[in-house]
Amino acid sequence: MKFQQKDFDEKLKGEIKKNEVALKDHIEELLSQNKSVFAKKNLELDADFEKVGDDPFAPGYKSSISVGVAEENGELIDLHIIKIWECERTLLGMPIIKQIPGSKVVGELLDESLEEIKEELREYIEEILVGTN
Repeated sequence: MKFQQKDFDEKLKGEIKKNEVALKDHIEELLSQNKSVFAKKNLELDADFEKVGDDPFAPGYKSSISVGVAEENGELIDLHIIKIWECERTLLGMPIIKQIPGSKVVGELLDESLEEIKEELREYIEEILVGTN
């Protein structure tokens, strides 16, 4: 869901932070529940929460979660990334770095609900486990 700078408010900032905390907690829970199952198949399951920047409404701020599966030797088999929030400066719809007259600050928040994301991650893990038999 895209937001224009005029839509940036405390309610949106609260929604971003709520999603970040909930998904960070969820991937930690996923790891603890599934790490041993993957280890039995000689695979490594890893998940991470990444955040770049401090102010969600500043261009360059990004937050996401990632879940990856690797072989014992560390070779990556699959990686699934879900972007939570991204704020950038654009000019004519193209991302830019410098502030140029006519440029706009926009943000994009994930469209799915937390329950949909949790279901997506559960299905992703099941697919990996079934595919490695």
